[in-house]
Amino acid sequence: MLNFCTLFDSNYLSRGLAMYYSLKQHCKNFHLFVFAFNDLSYKILKDLNLQNLTVISLKEFESPDLLKVKPTRTTAEYCWTSTPSTIDFVLNNFNVDNCTYIDADLIFYQNPEILIKELNKDKNIIITEHRYAKTTNLYEQNRAGRFCVQFVTFTKDEDSKMVLKTWQNQCLDWCFARYEDGKFGDQKYLDIWPEKYPNVHIMEHLGGGLAPWNVNNYKFNFENNQLKGIDKKNGTPFNPIFYHFHFVRFYNDNTIDIGWHVIPTLVKNKIYKPFINELLQIESDLKNKYPEYKPYFYKKNLSDIKEIVKHWFKKVTKYNLIKL
Repeated sequence: MLNFCTLFDSNYLSRGLAMYYSLKQHCKNFHLFVFAFNDLSYKILKDLNLQNLTVISLKEFESPDLLKVKPTRTTAEYCWTSTPSTIDFVLNNFNVDNCTYIDADLIFYQNPEILIKELNKDKNIIITEHRYAKTTNLYEQNRAGRFCVQFVTFTKDEDSKMVLKTWQNQCLDWCFARYEDGKFGDQKYLDIWPEKYPNVHIMEHLGGGLAPWNVNNYKFNFENNQLKGIDKKNGTPFNPIFYHFHFVRFYNDNTIDIGWHVIPTLVKNKIYKPFINELLQIESDLKNKYPEYKPYFYKKNLSDIKEIVKHWFKKVTKYNLIKL
C-alpha cells in the first residue's frame, strides 16, 4: 500500500481534487491523507466522501508547537512549516509503514509505485531534485535549492523518523518565504541530506519531478495517446510519472499565467491546457453543488504581479499568458 499526504485549503481545492483523480486513475493500491487547511475544504471533502481518502481537520492536526508559530507565518509559510508535521502525523496516527508527502498541484500520468520502489534496505527516504534546465535563472536555482519538497517519502524506520523529526523542528524554528543564511522555506534544509544521512535516496527516474524549471531538459511526444519523454542530454527515453504545475495563476480578467519559465509549445498544449480545462470543470462542478464555494482569482493586476516576481527572481524576460 502506498500512503500519501497533502495539504491545501479551499483556494487549492480544485487542484487537490485534480491530483487525487489522477492518482486514483493510475494507482489502484493507495491511500491519500488530506490535511484540510480551512473549514470549507474540510466540509466539502467530507461531503464528497472520496474513496481511498481520509480528511484531517486543523483541529485534529495542529500541535501546540504549530499553533505557537502560526501567527508569525503567512498562509504559504505556515503550509511549508506544516509539511514535515503532516508526514509525522500520518506515521504516528495510522497503521502505515510509509508516507509520501505530495504537493497538491501535481498531476500523475503513471503509477508512482515505480518511484517508491527505488528504495532498498539501506535507503528509506526519497527526495527529488529540481534538475534545473539551463534556461532557469541562476538566482532562482540558488534561492530555491537543489531539492524540491514536492514528493518526499519517509518510512517508520528509526533512522528515517530521526531525519523527519530534525526537519520538523527546523521548520518550526524558521520557515519563511525569503532566502536567509542559506535557508529558504522548508526545502533548503534538504540540500545537505545526501551527504549527512546515508539512508537518503535521490530519485533517479526522470519522469518523477517534471516541472516548469526543468521541462526544457527534455523532448516530448505522443505515442498511442500517451506522453513520452526523452532526455536531450543523453537520449534516455522515459515515461512521465508526474508534473508539478507550479505557479499556475488565474486572474480576474480571464487570463491565466503559467509563470516565467520558457515552456515549449507542445507542453503548453498537451500538459497545461488539459490541466487547466480539468480545473475549470472541477470548479464548475463545485460551484453548482456548493454555493459557498468561490474559485480563487488573483485580483492584483498583472503589472503588480510582475513587479513582485522581479523582486524575487531579479530578472523576468517572458510570461506565459493563456486567455480563456
